[in-house]
Amino acid sequence: MTLEFLENSSSLSSTFLLTGIPGLEHLHIWISIPLCLLYLVSILGNCTILFIIKTEPSLHEPMYLFLSMLAFTDLGLSLCTLPTVLGIFWVEARDISHEACFAQLFFIHCLSFLESSVLLSMAFDRFVAICRPLHYASILTNTVIGRIGLASLCRSVALIFPLPFMLKRFPYCGSPVLSHSYCLHQEVMKLACADIKANSIYGMFVIVSTVGVDSLLILCSYAMILRTVLSIASRAERVKALNTCVSHICAVLLFYIPMIGLSVIHRFGKQAPHLVQVIMGFVYLLFPPVMNPIVYSVKTKQIRDRVAHAFVANHILISGIITLSMSLLLCLNSM
Repeated sequence: MTLEFLENSSSLSSTFLLTGIPGLEHLHIWISIPLCLLYLVSILGNCTILFIIKTEPSLHEPMYLFLSMLAFTDLGLSLCTLPTVLGIFWVEARDISHEACFAQLFFIHCLSFLESSVLLSMAFDRFVAICRPLHYASILTNTVIGRIGLASLCRSVALIFPLPFMLKRFPYCGSPVLSHSYCLHQEVMKLACADIKANSIYGMFVIVSTVGVDSLLILCSYAMILRTVLSIASRAERVKALNTCVSHICAVLLFYIPMIGLSVIHRFGKQAPHLVQVIMGFVYLLFPPVMNPIVYSVKTKQIRDRVAHAFVANHILISGIITLSMSLLLCLNSM
């Protein structure tokens, strides 16, 4: 017993090793190019959504306020993983301290479950708009929206806050290699040289009480929305009502499908190729932040018009600056 403890103590690790794409290390610098583009699209897209909603008074409505919460959450998710992912693919910086890893997984899981809450709030917004249109303005006031956002944030923080402390109490020996370019609770706990049953049970409880409950309530909301829409006599009005839900349905699918897939692979897909886990990990964290601004810009006329207007204005401004610069250069040359 003493000998085993000494052997484990001598192999205790103070850092974890993050992983890029196994077997393609020689191509990491080239793989970083599309990854950089995805991060750029995500950051610029979500910042654009936030800027447009903030600066356009006509968009200060419940639907767009919830959309700004979604964009803020997606922006946070992108920024959480950006340093470690690009660090690996650019300079092979694989080492991450336990404290930094625990902090990263706290923010990743907290923002992920916050996004689930925001999607539920947006489903409630669509439910009230379609099923209770006459009471929409009186139900979803700015105060109510603020309280919904604060409650969502508090729930996520309260549920995820114990995880870093539960992981910190474990010794970590043996191989410290993680499967992804960032830290996740369900992966870090498997590296512990101790009984992780409590972490596993609590992790399952968190998933069921957030993603499980939220997805069930979203499903119930759309069941009631569908029942209300089918009772509308006019076909054109039915189509119009359903069109207001398309963007949100896409956002729900973009979020829940990769999350469920990654959770299933981590818990039950032990025989799945490691490359599949890595790809699912990137899809889980990068796909929703990249696609949500695109979906809402394409499907929401008010957002689309403002983006087009901003693009045209910037194009005119840049053209004017270039023309002025060329004129100055010609004047200088003529002198």
